[in-house]
Parts: sequence; C-alpha cells; structure tokens
Amino acid sequence: MTQPIIEFKHVAKSFGDTLVLKNVDFEIEAGKFYTLLGPSGSGKTTILRLISGMIDATEGDIIFEGKRINDIPAEKRPVNTVFQNYALFPNMNVFENVAFGMTIKGKPQNEITAKVTEMLGLVKLSGLENREISELSGGQQQRVAIARALANEPKVLLLDEPLSALDYKLRKQMQYELREIQQRLGITFIFVTHDQEEALAMSDWIFLTNDGEIVQNGTPVDIYDEPINRFVADFIGESNIIPGIMKEDYLVHFVGKDFENVDGGMRPNEAVDVVLRPEDLDLVDEGQGKLVVTIDDQSFRGDYYEITAHDDDQNEWKVQATNAAVLGERRGLFFDPEDIHIMRLNESEDDFDARLEKYEEEEEENAD
Repeated sequence: MTQPIIEFKHVAKSFGDTLVLKNVDFEIEAGKFYTLLGPSGSGKTTILRLISGMIDATEGDIIFEGKRINDIPAEKRPVNTVFQNYALFPNMNVFENVAFGMTIKGKPQNEITAKVTEMLGLVKLSGLENREISELSGGQQQRVAIARALANEPKVLLLDEPLSALDYKLRKQMQYELREIQQRLGITFIFVTHDQEEALAMSDWIFLTNDGEIVQNGTPVDIYDEPINRFVADFIGESNIIPGIMKEDYLVHFVGKDFENVDGGMRPNEAVDVVLRPEDLDLVDEGQGKLVVTIDDQSFRGDYYEITAHDDDQNEWKVQATNAAVLGERRGLFFDPEDIHIMRLNESEDDFDARLEKYEEEEEENAD
C-alpha cells in the first residue's frame, strides 16, 4: 500500500474550553482532489489550518510523508494556501504577486520569470504580467492567487472556500478550471467548501464534517447514493426521508405498505429511516404508482420542475420531473427497489462499515 501523504491520528483541537475538533482520524493519498465539506462551524477549516501549520493541534499527531510535523512551523511545510479573500498584495502587480514566494527565497531572476510565465499560462492570464491588482476582476484575482500558490511548487495545495465570492457562472467555470489544473499537475488539492454541489462536481474523495467530526467519507457517488445517517442524507442533495420498519432483508415497511429493496444486515423489525431521492421518483397515473400523492406546489428550475406533494398519511414528498404537474391532482408515485435506501437510526460510519462487512460475509457463507 502506498504511504499516505497526510495522516491525522486522534487529532483534537480546542480554543479555550471549546472543543472544535474531536479525535479526528483520516488519510490522504498523493495526487488526488479532496474536499472537506460541511456546514459552518463543523471543523473543516480547522482541519485545513492544522495541515498548514497556522494553528497547533491540542492532541494527536499530524503526519506528512511519514514524519510528524506538529512542531514544524508553517513556513517550512511543503504546502501553500489559497484564501477566500485571495490575500493579494495591492502594491504589487500580477508578476510581482506570483513571484513573491520565489523572490523571498532568493531564486535566480531567470528561474522566477520562467516559472511566473508558466503559472500565468496555466491559469489563463498570459499577457497580464504588468496589470495592477486593482484592475483585475474577481475571477482574475482568484487566478493570480492560485498561480502564486502553485509557483512555490507545493506538494499539497490547500484551498479555503476560494470560490465563494464569485458569481454563479464564474464559480462554475473556476470549478472546472481548478479540477483541470489539479489533474494536469498531479499534486494533492484539499478544498474546503460548504457547497455540496461544488464538492460533488470537483472531488475524487469527500470528507463530510459535522460538529467537529468526520461523519462520512468516500467518493461523491458513495456519499450521495449511500448516506449513513439522516444528517448526511439531508445535507448532500435533496432527500425524502420517511420513517419505516425493516421487516427482514430486502423488505421494508413504510407509509402503510411493504416494499422490496436491495438493503440488508439489519435486525428483523428494526426501526429505520427510508431515503428516496427526488430525481428517482416518477409521477405516473394514479393506478400505476406504488403509492398515491396529491400535488401541492411546483417551481420551474430550468431543466426540471421541483414538485412537492403529500400522501394520504400527510408525508411530504419532493419530486423532480421533466414535465409540469397540475396542482391538486392525485398522481401515482413510482420507484424501483434500487431507489430505496435504508439507514439505521443514528448509525456512525464505523458502525456502517462493520455492519456491511458482516453482512457481506454472511451472504458469501450462504452462497457457499
């Protein structure tokens, strides 16, 4: 197994009497795009600042390429940070900003010029070397900040919500450009955001944080399709979450009916949460649905209609449909067994992994 470039081992961080990070463990491989995703105050930026050396861990070890770096100052760590406010020097032009780190290190001028030219080409700012920072748009300033960080050739680039000040269209464009830059250079990016759509679009791997802990980590597809608890399901995308009873493997009871599904490993008749994503639900004729709903409201979202409805037990349902519905109309709601996701109540990621492993072993034994 390849050695991780960064490891957190039982890391905690307190500010006074306030514990903001709780016994965090994770590993990061070199050359991938990672995202720390979570609501405000969840601990994601604290993790980034611990990696950079801006703050010190209260407990635990931070390992970089196999060596403990807790006592190594920020300026000697092989990482660079792109900040939310860019932190550019207004008294320097574009060239001087990008060259700043190399100039401080006493690099030869020809080497500095070559590197600045290369980095400005990478971020699509060639020809703007002499432009003043005040003359740049927000997107151009963002590119200068990225070029300056990359010019120092860090092994890890840390990005602290760097796109939050941009308008929607420019933000989408920068998402693609950042991903392209990371793949072209092959260095490790660690990106902080509270925007789940942004995280899903850009990342190889996501760490979802809440209340000072990593509650789930995995690929964007894993986290979206297999949320381990209500917080994850609710935070990552839109979800319909309905209380149910797992009667037995592959059979769950909710809204007064039994439904086949593809989950197992729970106790018979265990209380669970049932998750159905709005895009997995189809509105059909009343007699063709697996349950019947009444249309309450709808709004046009460009490429789909966002529809809300309620069933006869007054559960609210969100549906994403390509065609408009009629308010007050009763319609059938259709979904496949694969669209039903079952979550145990308040299950942790460790509990989820242990249950899944045990269930898969039992399935293999039964198959034999």
